[in-house]
Amino acid sequence: MKKMNIITPVKDSIELTLQTIKAITASQLSVPFSYMVYNDFSTPENTELLKEASGTYGFTLVNIADITDHPSPNYLLILQMAQKEAIQENAALIIVESDVTVAPDTLQKLFDESVIRKDCGIAAAVTVDSQGAINYPYLYAKGKENSVFSTRKHVSFCCSLLKPDFLNKYSFEELNPEKSWHDVTISHKSLQLGFNNYLFTTLPVLHQPHSSRPWKQLKYTNPLKYYWIKWTKGYDKI
Repeated sequence: MKKMNIITPVKDSIELTLQTIKAITASQLSVPFSYMVYNDFSTPENTELLKEASGTYGFTLVNIADITDHPSPNYLLILQMAQKEAIQENAALIIVESDVTVAPDTLQKLFDESVIRKDCGIAAAVTVDSQGAINYPYLYAKGKENSVFSTRKHVSFCCSLLKPDFLNKYSFEELNPEKSWHDVTISHKSLQLGFNNYLFTTLPVLHQPHSSRPWKQLKYTNPLKYYWIKWTKGYDKI
């Protein structure tokens, strides 16, 4: 790996998105990197704020509305574009979602630790709440604080690094276009191809779950209603 390509998919939730951006651009990085924010049909007001932030913080803003008229979410398209660039540049692809705040050393340590582990397909930082307790989607890691371990459970893309060795063996063009989110499929594919996925509870990142997708809060307050609407009417009706 010669560099890291960092991406953040964004759909509104501008205050927390700006926290994510500030933390990433303040990271202590010793390897070359690029940072791209993919704006997936945020409101015109928030799109303008992202444009202003790109000038302030120096990231590249990609407005998905300039590429496709397919309604949000366009996570698959974003992953496909990011994978192609990472392969072309022999770069690690690091996905940091817009409701995650990294520590200054998170991304560099993920990079360094993935280099050491030759069998690594995906390296993921554990998510925690404001009190430092492991939270969704890594509740299965409770009791394994301050450790690094290979997991056969899926790793989320809240804050994850995908190595070029894996990216070169599995094309995201094969992902199911009828699905909106792909971390489960991709993490399982990594295992099927003979890689190991590592979870770093030594590298906690603050996760304020689904702030970028407010409709998903219903999953925690009324799960029966959430799943009924999800499967009968679609996400946009929640």
